[in-house]
Amino acid sequence: MTTITHILQYLQQVAPFNYQESYDNSGLLVGDASREVTGVIVALDCTEAVIDEAIAAGSNVVLTHHPIVFKGLKRLTGANYVERTVIKAIQNNIALIAIHTNLDNVYFGVNHIIASKLNLTNQRILAPKAATLFKLSVFVPHDSEDVVRAAMAEAGAGRIGDYDQCSFSVEGMGRFRPGTDADPHIGEPGKLETVSETCIEVVVNQHALKAVEQAMKKAHPYEEVAYNIIAILNTNQYIGSGMVGDLAEPMKTMDFLKFVKETFQCGVVRYTDEVAETVQRIAVCGGSGGFLLPDAIGAKADVFITADYKYHEFFDADGKIVIADIGHFESEQYTSEWLVSLLMKKFTTFAVRLANVNTNPINYL
Repeated sequence: MTTITHILQYLQQVAPFNYQESYDNSGLLVGDASREVTGVIVALDCTEAVIDEAIAAGSNVVLTHHPIVFKGLKRLTGANYVERTVIKAIQNNIALIAIHTNLDNVYFGVNHIIASKLNLTNQRILAPKAATLFKLSVFVPHDSEDVVRAAMAEAGAGRIGDYDQCSFSVEGMGRFRPGTDADPHIGEPGKLETVSETCIEVVVNQHALKAVEQAMKKAHPYEEVAYNIIAILNTNQYIGSGMVGDLAEPMKTMDFLKFVKETFQCGVVRYTDEVAETVQRIAVCGGSGGFLLPDAIGAKADVFITADYKYHEFFDADGKIVIADIGHFESEQYTSEWLVSLLMKKFTTFAVRLANVNTNPINYL
């Protein structure tokens, strides 16, 4: 039986929820995680129409990029579309899940999808985040070294980019005296003991830290494990905001903007003046990405593709870059298709469908 918990666990692997921004509300918003899944509807936004579609399809899970409950609810009276949508979901036993800024912040997420649609090569995170990495050091007797190292690796330690099972070891002497009530693996209570030990150091991503710590303790032979965890301030090249990459060949600025408009089916593209005749390096950020303009300029991008730009903010291009606002929905629309394909490959006992309803609230003449 596949439960909602299984879906949440899989999404945690795709885009760990602890990588969402502090203001966000990703995860299970409505529903009982222990319930069996009868079907999943995937959409960019959660609306009453999407819930109606789930009801008609017999699906009891709606997965969206944007969380319907964002700033919290103080009452459920049906006074607005958010309250009505949540009420309808509750009344029909439909679980609501959001995978929002955590999917924005992982390498293979929203911005990778956008960059891939534009056929960008040499893709990299535009603004990598710091303080998402930790170093765990643990002191182990030599005969248990391989067991402890393997347990930590299995739990997710030592994964650096395209490499896994990365670790560093140094030998030394450990000294300790077991207390009178202790049951030591090595030594005797009340007697000072000196043991040849190995210090194993591994890098751990934030989302795997708890599991790695637990696995290490379980595999370690000592009653009291000597270890330390240190936050690393290095930027994590695989976690962060936006994406930047290069076109295989330079394109004329207007030809590229027309290509973007066609690719993302934009009703309109709002853009600033051309800076050069051709462009090649492109920065992207799905949704509201104006905060990344300095990073896009710093990356020497020719064009910055994003959404939700205000009139006065366009002046910040300042002749250094072309800002292209393609629309919030348009920039993130392919996220839903990508999620459907992932879930269909992972789960085969229920239907996963892309919502038929267009949730974009904006129309163009």
